[in-house]
Amino acid sequence: MRTFGTILKRVLIVALLFIGALYAGDYLYLRYKMTKQNPRDPFQVLQVRPLYAIPQKNGKNDFSVGDPETQTCVRSLFPHSGYSPCWYAVREDKKPIFY
Repeated sequence: MRTFGTILKRVLIVALLFIGALYAGDYLYLRYKMTKQNPRDPFQVLQVRPLYAIPQKNGKNDFSVGDPETQTCVRSLFPHSGYSPCWYAVREDKKPIFY
């Protein structure tokens, strides 16, 4: 009979191998898309408007919208080539920046 520790170890090893294979497949698919000349480029440029949360003396925050900025993102599940994934960049655009 197997102990709980050996079963847990095997489950963790399988999970790590699965995540590693998923990352490698995502990277190889990105490299494949980079070689093709089509309108669905693997990189996308987003216009983001930063939202600044400035603390006031009374303990509340004053919100201020900054100037639009461009941000390059990659259309993949994981970050590659120094760019964050587009699904993450769009989600983070909605969060305020606290000082």
